Amino acid sequence: MGRTTPPVGLDPETLTELVNAQVRLLRTLLATIADLDRAIGAALLGHTKAKLLAPMPYIGEINLGQIVAEVGPILDRASSAEHAIAECGAAPVTRASGKTRTVGFRWAANRHARTALHAFADNSRHGSPWAARLYADARRRGKRHPHAIRILARAWLRVMWACWHTNTAYNPTKHRAEQRLAAGT
Repeated sequence: MGRTTPPVGLDPETLTELVNAQVRLLRTLLATIADLDRAIGAALLGHTKAKLLAPMPYIGEINLGQIVAEVGPILDRASSAEHAIAECGAAPVTRASGKTRTVGFRWAANRHARTALHAFADNSRHGSPWAARLYADARRRGKRHPHAIRILARAWLRVMWACWHTNTAYNPTKHRAEQRLAAGT
């Protein structure tokens, strides 16, 4: 009782060797992943535009990498902030025909950019009073969580656009909406 028998054809010594080999392989793999994480982090912080967005609230290294990789090229080629907002899927689509007008979700967008931007927008509301207020206002107006996050993502993308095209790092004390909120207006 309490003793298990090894599978047919494997003696306990061979089984122990196989398990130990897999443990060594797993440790090597984890060490390689940690080395790659450090290398990616160093390369990311060496990117000139990443330094502009790194001070944004609750962006984190992974999300910053996603923003630079997915949203960055859109910011580079888009002719305006509104163009970038549409490409990232944060702007609604309006369809009108005769007397009928509908506003809906934008399906034709860069899915990876949308995911990165929305993840940042959702996290930012926990570290920015301005973002928290914008989100709460949208929820008070009856918007569901995903819609409120899209509203917040649009606002953040305008800020990112300004930082990206003026080569100015994000600074919450210079962000006019944050200043107005801090002043109580």
